[in-house]
Amino acid sequence: MAWCEANRVDYLFGLARNERLEEAIKAELLMAAVESVRTGKSARCFRDFMWSTLDSWSRNRRVIGKAEVTGGEANPRFVVTSLKPAEVGGQYLYERIYCARGEMENRIKECQLDLFADRTSTATMRANQLRLWFASMAYVLLCALRRIGLAHTQFAQATCGTIRLKLLKLGALVRISVRRIKVAMASACPFQHEFSLAHARLRNTAA
Repeated sequence: MAWCEANRVDYLFGLARNERLEEAIKAELLMAAVESVRTGKSARCFRDFMWSTLDSWSRNRRVIGKAEVTGGEANPRFVVTSLKPAEVGGQYLYERIYCARGEMENRIKECQLDLFADRTSTATMRANQLRLWFASMAYVLLCALRRIGLAHTQFAQATCGTIRLKLLKLGALVRISVRRIKVAMASACPFQHEFSLAHARLRNTAA
């Protein structure tokens, strides 16, 4: 953080919680707990304040505390930033900017875990690079399937792993002739409507 400040680089970092930080948002945690009991849902409040460690920081810095209560349990979180309150509000900074980083990490995990981008165990860098290209291309294709073919269905927000498991890893009878390939799914297939709808939408897009 000191290097960023010295080089005029703005930053937004997660900040490990501790007793002093939790004490600083004690009132907001209480407000969130009352709101959660009243609505029966998760509730959150934010506090924007200046704070410093006891010895490791060289100066006070802006901290945003999220006082959240979920399922009756407190879930406080904190971020520290060089951005000024006049530039961006604390809640927006946390929910729309900082949390976007977490969402980006989820997409990376999706490519790694669902599409095997982490299988780079071959002997050469070139072969490992090719595997990463395959995984990346598979991710692009599945995202297109989700965005175009599965819009407004139960799979519109599904992960790549769920789409693979529910729609692509199916037992089917495949008949290949000179003119066409026919895929016959079992009549009891629970997702045949989504499969058919995605097929029709993708055909219309290609046309």
